[in-house]
Amino acid sequence: MDTGLTKYAADLAGRLHRAGLMMATAESCTGGWVAKVLTDIAGSSEWFDCSFVTYSNQAKQSMLGVRAETLEMHGAVSEAVVREMVAGALARSRADLALSISGIAGPGGGSPEKPVGTVWFAWQRAGMEAVTACHRFDGDRDAVRHQAVVVAMRGALALL
Repeated sequence: MDTGLTKYAADLAGRLHRAGLMMATAESCTGGWVAKVLTDIAGSSEWFDCSFVTYSNQAKQSMLGVRAETLEMHGAVSEAVVREMVAGALARSRADLALSISGIAGPGGGSPEKPVGTVWFAWQRAGMEAVTACHRFDGDRDAVRHQAVVVAMRGALALL
């Protein structure tokens, strides 16, 4: 079920390489899928630094520096948390550009305020403010995650 992942990854790789930039990802609900697609490209070590797969709240705190207060006040699937995740990814890597993702892929875990399919994203270049977005995707767990990977790469491309 590629539907454009390879194309987005190749576009992103080309732009990062030409600009001499390094990238990092901080992923929760996608479980490293963005990093996998990007590192499927031969030579990706020239422009891809690392990925933080921080599925648990504890991992978000210890690996990315997300504050316990932020998680408690806003929940893991929130703008505040993805902002802290992307900032942590930049601070803890050699990356010039990072993205973060946190969402509810389902089939359970949703609520009326945050239904299954809710995914928050943040993208940030070093020295700039983060850009955030929230999307609500339809479909099963795999479909939600796939759509999140596409949006994540599109957002990174937009910052380049």
